[in-house]
Amino acid sequence: MTTTEPVDLERIRAAAAAGAGIVRQTPVVSSRTLGERVGGTIALKAENLQRTGSFKLRGALAKIAALGEEGCAGGVIAGSAGNHGQALAYAARARGIACEVFMPVTAPISKIDACAELGAEVRLVGITVDESLRAARARAQEAGLAFVHPFDDPDVIAGQGGLGLELVEQIPDLARVLVPVGGGGLASGVAIAIKTLRPAIEVIGVQVERAAPFPASLERGVPVAVDSALTIADGIAVKRPGELTLALIGRWLDDVVVVPEDDVAEAMVVLLERAKLVVEGAGAVGVAALIGGRAAPARQGTTAVILSGGNVDSGLLASVARRHESQAGRRVVLLTRLSDRPGELGRLLVLVGELGANIVDVEHVREGIDLHVRETAVQLVLETRGEAHALEVQQAVEAAGYATRTLHS
Repeated sequence: MTTTEPVDLERIRAAAAAGAGIVRQTPVVSSRTLGERVGGTIALKAENLQRTGSFKLRGALAKIAALGEEGCAGGVIAGSAGNHGQALAYAARARGIACEVFMPVTAPISKIDACAELGAEVRLVGITVDESLRAARARAQEAGLAFVHPFDDPDVIAGQGGLGLELVEQIPDLARVLVPVGGGGLASGVAIAIKTLRPAIEVIGVQVERAAPFPASLERGVPVAVDSALTIADGIAVKRPGELTLALIGRWLDDVVVVPEDDVAEAMVVLLERAKLVVEGAGAVGVAALIGGRAAPARQGTTAVILSGGNVDSGLLASVARRHESQAGRRVVLLTRLSDRPGELGRLLVLVGELGANIVDVEHVREGIDLHVRETAVQLVLETRGEAHALEVQQAVEAAGYATRTLHS
């Protein structure tokens, strides 16, 4: 790599040094369960445990260092879906700098609150990150603030590259890396760092179907926007690649794959149940690529999966977990009819309890169903031990004279 390149190993090392003392070296966690499932040696780079909950702090600190005191005198500003805004707010507070963050109105409330709690002035503008970015740029020019782009900036990219330096040190037999791709800053920096040090290591980017502009952009050689960026992986919901990151990803990454929403949801639950790690959708796309077969682990050596963030809304996490329970047969909804007379519901609940099912919710349904005047319908939400147990409960209820229908929870 020549010195004319916008980002090189020297710049990445300097950016890593600028974040020393604030940026954590996040742990690498082995996952035997995931390895057995996909067939390979898998290591999880738990960047969800980074300060502010994502890798973004690395780039924010690098940019502030590059701007210097004079460049940051008026304060800094960003447009962000959440993680970049949190990181810049944290970095600015650590350096004693004023900070503003423009976020889309669709941003998770938890991320909006986190930015405000870190001292940033938060403004909700637009539906997408692109709209928030445009508004932040205009505000920067108007008020004399330093605009910090979330990904299409050499200093930010260099800062994210520090994660690649850590991976090479932490995993001696590193053979393949799966990295989430939103705007491409993390993937670019990681790939440059790793491949400059060890060119044989493969770096594969991962996007989510509902926000995947890179495949078409790489094919055409220019940034191509996608129509929609509404996805469970909101942290990488970028509609259009940057000019700089598109060029770097085209040069440095071995491939970019795309995963469906359902696989991302499953990956989040797998990480929660098996690795005991809370990971947001954007951070889970690498695991989704493995479990869905969109990317394979290396035949020899270790495949590292970068878990880029853990800032997931608690309501979304609960919904994902509940959906998984239903798909696994551990949560079932039964609809049945009862005679509308005293004691009938009690007898049904006793029967279900004796069968070992946990009753989560009971609801009478008297509208929208063709019922006799002396009948009532009851909807039961049950927790079971799995599909076989759920079927056993349903069959026993029917054998006791209650016609049932299974609903989706």
